[in-house]
Amino acid sequence: MAKDKILSEIKQAEANARKMVDGALKEKAERTAKARVEAREIVKQAEVDALKSAQSTLRSAEHELSSEKEKIIGKGKEEAALIAKNAQTKVDKAVESLITEFERAIHA
Repeated sequence: MAKDKILSEIKQAEANARKMVDGALKEKAERTAKARVEAREIVKQAEVDALKSAQSTLRSAEHELSSEKEKIIGKGKEEAALIAKNAQTKVDKAVESLITEFERAIHA
């Protein structure tokens, strides 16, 4: 009977070992699935964060460009006004010169 008892205990130990292995495999599969879900969530959040960062950088760049544009336009207007003033002075001198030449031609 000792043999039967030993065989019975071996079978019971094998069954227990099988249950433990099955349980460990099931737990491994559950943890792997959970880790994949968490990884997807992390990647998704990283994509959202990257998009927000890119949008923020874009807004900042647009603001800088707008500011630079206004500076360039202001400088261009100042230069245009100066050129117009200089041109008006030259036009006035040219008109005076033409009138003088015209008067000389008439009196000659």
